[in-house]
Amino acid sequence: MEERVVTAGQQQWLDWIVRIQSLAQAGLHYGHDRFDLERYAELRDIAAKMMAAQSDLPLAKVRQLFCNEEGYQTPKIDTRAAIFQDGKLLLVHESTGKWSLPGGWCDVDQSVASNTIKEAKEEAGLDVAVERVIAIDDWRKHNIQNNPYGIIKIFSLCRVLGGTFQPNIETTEARYFARHELPENIAEEKTSREQIERCFAAAADPGWQTRID
Repeated sequence: MEERVVTAGQQQWLDWIVRIQSLAQAGLHYGHDRFDLERYAELRDIAAKMMAAQSDLPLAKVRQLFCNEEGYQTPKIDTRAAIFQDGKLLLVHESTGKWSLPGGWCDVDQSVASNTIKEAKEEAGLDVAVERVIAIDDWRKHNIQNNPYGIIKIFSLCRVLGGTFQPNIETTEARYFARHELPENIAEEKTSREQIERCFAAAADPGWQTRID
């Protein structure tokens, strides 16, 4: 997906829309009166239309992502593995043509640590151990946004136990990069340069304190 820079004004509208959606979602979950439920459903649909109008996403896609959950709405969890070798950081080359830290959505049957390990194996072919958490980010403050819901990104410093890369449906290559030789085409919506730079800083600092938004 083409990267889209969001202005401060647009961001304010997106934040309001997400808030309206979350209130409608909570109303659908906790409400009992059928007339109220109809109003909450209509309000959620209006929020989806507003999001489609403010973003590059078609309405059908927004409804699929925005109006397809049940229960009280919470942010999605994304885990990322920071894996170092000789001072260089491992990035995976995605099928989209961009580079990112290995990682992805936290599956419902996984913990943060186990999902980080799973994603490192699937995308980079490596068996890793999670050593410490680098940061817990609200992606709205760090990443180019291309999803209509909240995301919490958790970056963990990992140690390699074994394994080798094998091309797969998600990634075509895994390569270690020095801090001064990072590729140009970074997947900023997933792992921004700022977040990658912070991983280098954390790996070099034994006393690193987890950063939390």
